[in-house]
Formats: sequence, C-alpha cells, structure tokens
Amino acid sequence: MAEWTERAELLFKKEGLNKLQNANVLVVGLGGVGSFAAEFLVRAGVGKMTIVDGDVVDITNINRQLPALHSTVGQPKITIVGDRLMDINPELKLTRVQEFLSPERAFEIVTDEFDYVLDCIDSVTPKLNLIIAAKRKRVKIISSMGAGGKMEAAKVKVSCITQATNCMLAKTIRKRLKAVKIDKLKVVSSSEIQDETSLKMTDGSNYKKSFYGTNSYMPGLFGLHAAETVIRYLLK
Repeated sequence: MAEWTERAELLFKKEGLNKLQNANVLVVGLGGVGSFAAEFLVRAGVGKMTIVDGDVVDITNINRQLPALHSTVGQPKITIVGDRLMDINPELKLTRVQEFLSPERAFEIVTDEFDYVLDCIDSVTPKLNLIIAAKRKRVKIISSMGAGGKMEAAKVKVSCITQATNCMLAKTIRKRLKAVKIDKLKVVSSSEIQDETSLKMTDGSNYKKSFYGTNSYMPGLFGLHAAETVIRYLLK
C-alpha cells in the first residue's frame, strides 16, 4: 500500500482498502456538495472515478465550494477539482466529463460499470434525468437534496426520499419520480425549515430557476454524508 493510505488501512484493514481501490464511482456536479464528496472519496482510497461538470468557478462560489478561490474564478471546475484529486492520489484512474448533463447524456454516462453514483446536481431537470437513468439501469445512487436556506448541521441525515421533510427540492423530485413510478431513492437532506427570505430568482439558465442563500459548511456536510454512505457500502 502507498504510504499516504496508512491511516486508512489501519481503520479499513487491507481487505477494505482493496475494495475501495477497486471501486468505480461516478460524481455528477462539482459544486459545494460534489467537490467535497469527490475529495472525501479519493482521500478514502477509491481508485477509479468519473467526474461530470460543465460549470466554471464564479466569484459567488467562494463562500462554499472547494475549487473556488479568487485565483480560480473563470476556470472550469472539472479542471480544478480533477487536478486536485490527481494531486491527492496520482494513481487515481480519473475520467473528466466537462458538460452540463442533458437527458440523453444521463442515460449514456450511467452504466453498470459504476458501483455507485453520487447525484450532486442542484437543478431539477438534470437531477431527475440522472436519478431515472441510475434507477432504470439498477445502479446504486445517492442524491443530494437542498442545502440552501439551512443552518443547523444536526438536522442533516441520510434517508429514503419519502422521509425527507421540509425540503422543497425533495418535494419536487419526489412528485416527479412518482410520475415515472419510482418511489425509493436514498437522499441526503435536512429537516430544518428553509429560510424563505434567502430565496433569489434567476434567469433560468442551465435548468436553474432560483436558489437559496447558502453558508460555508452546509454543502460540505451534505457531501460528507453522501461520501460516508458510499464508502461504508463499498467496505461491506
């Protein structure tokens, strides 16, 4: 084993670390949730990963996203995060897909070669397409619900989407999934009531009509819960 995995091996044991190194994970969306989730997975020892994101770093990302610095504004998130992951583990088998996920591409990208899919998209339509693709192809998936407008870390948990409360995104996704006869989905969500005064409308570009104000730690916490769920599954 590489020297940098010593602490992980002590906890996961050699067998567990081997499982992680042989795992193949897909992370879609490299914003506040996905950037942290991807890093946690690679630092844990996941050996193969595909990352998907078509966005560039914006100055407003700095308060909550791992790749966002004043020095990286305007640069593709796929480049910043990808380079960082390779710097963590130079032997990582990394595939970078620099695009916003269209409905057709969601069904192309998700394959049974993946052990797990992490949906870290914050727009309804591409999120829904990714979930449906994973469910139809019987690939395990965990989906991040709304971290915006929330402050209380203790109210974040992993559950079935049917148990996600006080989350407008979960409510919307649940309704849309029901229409296509999907009723089970593992999600990260917060039961805290969203601060409605922090909502801002947008021009609707990239499938996004609005967003809530977000703090520095909540998206990272969602990413942590998603990564933990995947790591513990892979170690079984």
